[in-house]
Amino acid sequence: MNHITRECKQILIDEGIDANSTIDFDVNGEVHTMTFEYIIDTFMQASDESQLVFYAALQKALDAKDMGVDKFFEGMGQLLLMTHLSKNIEI
Repeated sequence: MNHITRECKQILIDEGIDANSTIDFDVNGEVHTMTFEYIIDTFMQASDESQLVFYAALQKALDAKDMGVDKFFEGMGQLLLMTHLSKNIEI
């Protein structure tokens, strides 16, 4: 586990958030479930720059009173799901 991954997971611990918390996404009646930990781990497979952007955005989500960590992970999960679904589209 790299340093940024540990820092992201430490933020969850510090905020009292279970890394195994899940978010459900309904896509045409099919439910896709992701944990916060899965979302972190998936983004940490990206480039170093992308990892830093993810980490910085997570820190900003903590500071934003109207967004918060749950909304941050919901948005990041949607991004992962859209990316996955777009790769599976047959034209």
